[in-house]
Amino acid sequence: MTSAECLAQERIWFDKPRYDEAERQFYERMNGPTQPKQDTGANSILQDIARARENIQKSLAGSGGGSAADYGELTDRMKNLELENQSLHKVVEELRSALSKVESRVSALEKRSTTPTVNGTSPAAPQKAPPAPAKQEEEDEDDIDLFGSDEEVDEEAERLKEQRLQEYAAKKAKKPALIAKSSILLDVKPWDDETDMAKLEECVRSVQVDGLLWGASKLVPVGYGIKKLQINCVVEDDKVGTDFLEEEITKFEDYVQSVDVAAFNKI
Repeated sequence: MTSAECLAQERIWFDKPRYDEAERQFYERMNGPTQPKQDTGANSILQDIARARENIQKSLAGSGGGSAADYGELTDRMKNLELENQSLHKVVEELRSALSKVESRVSALEKRSTTPTVNGTSPAAPQKAPPAPAKQEEEDEDDIDLFGSDEEVDEEAERLKEQRLQEYAAKKAKKPALIAKSSILLDVKPWDDETDMAKLEECVRSVQVDGLLWGASKLVPVGYGIKKLQINCVVEDDKVGTDFLEEEITKFEDYVQSVDVAAFNKI
């Protein structure tokens, strides 16, 4: 787009005479009746002067308004800075007060730590003995040990430790121990279809050890008329394992070809 086309789209350049005519009519109404036609040149000069004065007044008013706004903004910022300064003074005073309190507490704790203690408590004041001869009082005072000996303290601590260990052992002995158990499903396969499955199951159930309990069983077809024995058992993990069961059952080699673990679940 060329500059001429841009100017052609700006209506302000074409409507300016209308704005000038409206402005002239406004000032003519403000200044009174229209002057004769022969004074048109003088009127135009007066109008130009009035227009210039108005523009100057507007410029001065605009500059004055900006200064006032700047001054108001500056005043607000100064007020905010004063408020922040006051709040900072308060915070500093609070920190100083807290620091003085901490220092006083630390000094008090240091004084307490310097005083001798027995078993975590300060030594008790000696009780007044009943009236007695002066010599007897001196002997009694020599026998009094205000702080006790380290050997007595160590013996007392060892005695308390031993007592607590015994109490813990007794409490633990009363608590029943949990026994870990598992449920195992075994597949026991015979040699052929002529194997006596009843005898095979009898041999399997003849395996009896502590921590082993046999459950339900059934015959499951494998193929070609052969059936396998599927039997369930519950074992204690610490006493009986799957390797032990497989080893014991395969000892009946006349009936058992192999033993497989079909399922293994913790109880």
